[in-house]
Amino acid sequence: MKTKNAVLLFTAAFIWGTAFVAQSVGMEYLGPFGFNGIRNFVGSLALLPCIFLLNKINRRSEAVEQNEPQRDRKVLWIGGICCGLCLFVASTLQQIGMQYTSVGKCGFITAFYIVLVPVFGIFLKKKVGWKVWMAVALAVVGLYFLCITDGFSLGKGDIYIFLCAVVYTMHILVIDHFAPKTDNVKMSCIQFMVVGVLSVPFMLILETVTFDAVIKTAGPILYAGVMSSGVAYTVQIIGQKGMNPAVASLILSLESSISVLSGWVLLGQTLTAREGIGCVLMFVAIILAQIPTKNTERKCIDNCVEI
Repeated sequence: MKTKNAVLLFTAAFIWGTAFVAQSVGMEYLGPFGFNGIRNFVGSLALLPCIFLLNKINRRSEAVEQNEPQRDRKVLWIGGICCGLCLFVASTLQQIGMQYTSVGKCGFITAFYIVLVPVFGIFLKKKVGWKVWMAVALAVVGLYFLCITDGFSLGKGDIYIFLCAVVYTMHILVIDHFAPKTDNVKMSCIQFMVVGVLSVPFMLILETVTFDAVIKTAGPILYAGVMSSGVAYTVQIIGQKGMNPAVASLILSLESSISVLSGWVLLGQTLTAREGIGCVLMFVAIILAQIPTKNTERKCIDNCVEI
């Protein structure tokens, strides 16, 4: 394992984990659609220089860009729009859910998509080994300890976040379909723009967005938009080059643990002993689900993009 690559991947996981705090703080002044809309417009713009730099790294000239087959550009736009639709639903559910639950719980429940991906893959005729089923069982028990604290009643926020994880699962499978066929960074830039555009009408109808609120939320918006979307995604792409996919995904899964620690350090949020057990079980499930069986690499996981 290359030390430099490991550091880059951990940096991406750190940014994504701490971004949950930015999202939580941003909700103090803006509604879910307002925060997501502005954040994703910023993220899309932040990826433009990333695209330029990656083109330079890959030594792709403007002439090559202009001669791209029309079919490839069509796939790029279709992929970006499809990913954007899924991301819009998932991020909206997450922002709404964060109003009713803690940063730590949000991070761990959202990470449940890593277990759901291979399960959903069954419908796409992808083989699922015994390790994945064991991970699913552990994650379900972990969710019970983490979310069900009063009898069998789930909290409103926990339900929203779990639905968010389900939609993120579909988002990853869509990415898995389109990623090998087009430029991933460009597709990500398009998907962020799609989320921003879709958020605007809901923001105008359901929420009141003032210039003062945007100014007060500038820090969280810039962190979530520039760092979480632009920087972290680019760092992930560079860090995964030459890395064992299984090792890379394990490092990236530390995002959930970092979300708990950042919520504790920055927001003073704490978990009960019961919720702590749930977090541990889910983290074990996340790791177990990403261990390849019979040297088969989990392609759809490796192509995952974090928001």
